[in-house]
Amino acid sequence: MLALGVAALTGILAVGFVLSLSVQCLAEDLCFLLRASRFGLKLLKVYLSGRVPTVLERFGQQVETNPHKPFLLYQDQVLTYRQVDSRSNRLARLFLREQPALLGGNTVALLMGNQPDFVCVWFGLAKLGCAVAFLNTNLRSRSLLHCLDSSGANSLVVGEDLVDVVKDILTNIQENNISVWVMGKTCTLHGVNTLADKVEEVPDSPVSGTWKSTISLKSTFLYIFTSGTTGLPKAAVITQLQSLRASAGFSVFGVTKDDIIYVALPLYHGAASLLGICGCIELGATLVLKKKFSASQFWNDCRKYNVTVFQYIGELCRYLCNQPKIEGEKNHPVRMAVGNGIRPEVWKEFLERFGDIKMCEFYGATEGNIFFMNYTGKLGAVGRINSLYKAFLSYKLVKYDAQKETPIRNEQGRCEKVGKGETGLLISPVTKWNPFSGYAGNKKFSQQKLLEDVFKKGDLYFNTGDLMSESQDGYIYFRDRIGDTFRWKGENVATTEVAEIIGMLDIVEEANVYGVAVQGYEGKVGMAAIILKPGQEFKGEKIYNHVVKYLPSYAYPRFLRIQEFMEMTGTFKRKKMKLVEEAFNPMIITEPLYFLDTFEKSYILMTEQIYDQILSFKIKL
Repeated sequence: MLALGVAALTGILAVGFVLSLSVQCLAEDLCFLLRASRFGLKLLKVYLSGRVPTVLERFGQQVETNPHKPFLLYQDQVLTYRQVDSRSNRLARLFLREQPALLGGNTVALLMGNQPDFVCVWFGLAKLGCAVAFLNTNLRSRSLLHCLDSSGANSLVVGEDLVDVVKDILTNIQENNISVWVMGKTCTLHGVNTLADKVEEVPDSPVSGTWKSTISLKSTFLYIFTSGTTGLPKAAVITQLQSLRASAGFSVFGVTKDDIIYVALPLYHGAASLLGICGCIELGATLVLKKKFSASQFWNDCRKYNVTVFQYIGELCRYLCNQPKIEGEKNHPVRMAVGNGIRPEVWKEFLERFGDIKMCEFYGATEGNIFFMNYTGKLGAVGRINSLYKAFLSYKLVKYDAQKETPIRNEQGRCEKVGKGETGLLISPVTKWNPFSGYAGNKKFSQQKLLEDVFKKGDLYFNTGDLMSESQDGYIYFRDRIGDTFRWKGENVATTEVAEIIGMLDIVEEANVYGVAVQGYEGKVGMAAIILKPGQEFKGEKIYNHVVKYLPSYAYPRFLRIQEFMEMTGTFKRKKMKLVEEAFNPMIITEPLYFLDTFEKSYILMTEQIYDQILSFKIKL
């Protein structure tokens, strides 16, 4: 009866969906309906049967069906589905042999760059029932230790080229009883185990999967770190349900098993690992894995590997547009790009230069319970909305007070929705079917992302922290991000974390960090207003060395503004609006202003000449 009821409801909604379609996008809307329905039926079977078809299980099916089909293309290597399965089996057995207690329920942190062994180690650990915490390879020192602690990892696997990153904190790691493994044949660090020299010693037969009997949609699959709005990185809990949803992304956009997908984004990001790797597995397609994105090599790679689909973030497309124009730029096999964060002007220029590529923009936070998909390629939109979508993934756009940094509530204490075309805060109801899994390590952080009693007493909503608008013709547009965070080089930067790092300097009394827009660049670049301690002088080289040591490159404050006092709000928060507006313009700012010069390895005095060179791209940020 339940199945019949759900089927009937789906049928009614489908009829409503068809009636709500725009004639202009009829074909694309119908194709999306068919593809999304397949995924919906798959989830329905999960709910009805209670059996969870994991990404790992889907990988096993592809191994059986297409064992000799190339799965990963990396530099000059070609790894088939069978070869990746075999190596991950060996790694699983090796971990089990060296650390028997690792089986089931444990968390292992992975600090590794883009390479096939990232996937093999990940899958090997998953085959033991372990949750894997993906660590950002740009993290250092204190931030890295924090991530290990918050994820609850009892083991750490490090790429051979990243051993030096853990060298300085190895004692702290080992004091926390975290075993360290390096994906290399040798290592001189005391107490560090090697993997590459032992992996061929063990058989490649599958390990026991007894842990699978306890798995559910709520079971933790991964931890992926996000800066969020405050403090150090937070471990977003990625459940089996979230991984299944993400793995359907490519297929819903219309990618097929015959496509060759190019991924140059870091695998520690959810976009590359969940949508990229898991999405490729869902289809049984082939994925080109790039160690690091290169704008100059991009189109040559696409031609070399016969790439038909690539993943992007806005910065990637802008880098490609900034490359010198050459003949034959439209001579490539790419037909589709899937990603997020591209500005409309970059989007337009990209299509004009590189041809008829369908841009499939999407929206979705790593830890969020709401996502949008622009499957029609509408320039500037992050999603398209219809009645079927709203029936299964509800959301609201509510009025927001930017000055007070909080949703506006009426006399009854309830939030109010904005009208079509108006900008509002995006929130999504938290329900059994659409949960918010939160962050590991601290319930306070999870609680901060929730809004209670929004429209009625007792309701609960996830606060995305993003301002959006919905057009009359059913498209969603991203407008801005709220809170103490900004995005630069495709990474979220928590201002409080950067401020804490700068505050560690013995010459700094106080630091106020914020992001400022730079013409021609995606996102916002870091800037800090600081107060020096009494009697202290500005020391550009000292601050530079400290910043480079403790922060990832994308979080460096590229500009420093020296102040005698800071304006505060009534609730003792540092005012930033005026600072953001004045940015780094030396013609406006009368206070001492400095620029991070990577050649001088110091913060140097900001001049009008440097300012003009930044705006004309003679100095690149």
